[in-house]
Amino acid sequence: MPTPLLILLGLVLLVVGGELFVRGAVRIAERFGVSPLMIGLTLVGFGTSMPELVTSVQASLAGAPGIAVGNIVGSNIANILLILGISALIFPIAVPSAALRRDGMLGAAAAAALVAVALVWTLDRWVGAAFLAGLVAYIAYAWRQESVPAPGHTAPDHTAAYEKAQAFEGVHPPGSLHPADPAAPGWRGTPLSVGLVLVGLVLVVAGGGLLVEGATALARSLGVAESIIGLTIVAVGTSMPELVTSVVAALRRHADVALGNVLGSNIYNVLGIGGATGLIAPTAIPADIAGFDVYVMLAVALLLLVFARTGWRIGRREGALLVTCYVGYIAWSWPT
Repeated sequence: MPTPLLILLGLVLLVVGGELFVRGAVRIAERFGVSPLMIGLTLVGFGTSMPELVTSVQASLAGAPGIAVGNIVGSNIANILLILGISALIFPIAVPSAALRRDGMLGAAAAAALVAVALVWTLDRWVGAAFLAGLVAYIAYAWRQESVPAPGHTAPDHTAAYEKAQAFEGVHPPGSLHPADPAAPGWRGTPLSVGLVLVGLVLVVAGGGLLVEGATALARSLGVAESIIGLTIVAVGTSMPELVTSVVAALRRHADVALGNVLGSNIYNVLGIGGATGLIAPTAIPADIAGFDVYVMLAVALLLLVFARTGWRIGRREGALLVTCYVGYIAWSWPT
């Protein structure tokens, strides 16, 4: 099979498989009485990152650390510069100060933690366990924030983890994820939901394998480092679900949800995907990524804080600058 078709097929299977997995897992959880809030923070939040998770783990297992780590770092860069930039171009984003202080700072802290690991350590099981513990702590904190209204407010202070789930549900027809009667027989029953989960898992594993194989073959055929493919083609491809959900949120004038989706995805990428990759398939961080791209990831996380803090708004001008910066980053990364 031609390499481009291999990559495209892998991405399609990843996206479709991740979608089926989340749908089935949500319905099963509802039938067992799990609260919608916990479903959103865990199953939807982590399930929407399945393409990144499977791709990074399989790449690490296949001995392709450039693709494994590049996927994580490149996805975070693309989420802010490309996806948030496009969302701001569609509709300016008003930034809640609480969200910026909490989720924006946490996203920058997670990026700084990965920079520190790249400098002095590797993505081993100890680091993986620490990252996953950090994600669990964040989800617990988000649960508390969403369950209890902020002082002086009647509504909860929404977290990025919550808005990541809201952005995903926003692109689905009402009732497609949450059937009106979870106990109803037939296609809404448990057997079909379990089937959706299993089929979804098979598809994402197959898609991840095809994507890693295609990305590795493309790097060899072009004579470039695997990390370049991981940071660009693979990272953008696995971030397609985030792009769709953020763009839909912006088109519906829910730009704050688009911002929360990006911040939440970046937190899940480093702590969740990086943590799971380190725990399941420890890998070294390639020298080229450790020497440059992790700093770009941290810089764009800080740039977002600066843009958002200036007037608590990310307008079309800032959006255009973000997209331009991403084009420049891609041009700089690819050898001439």
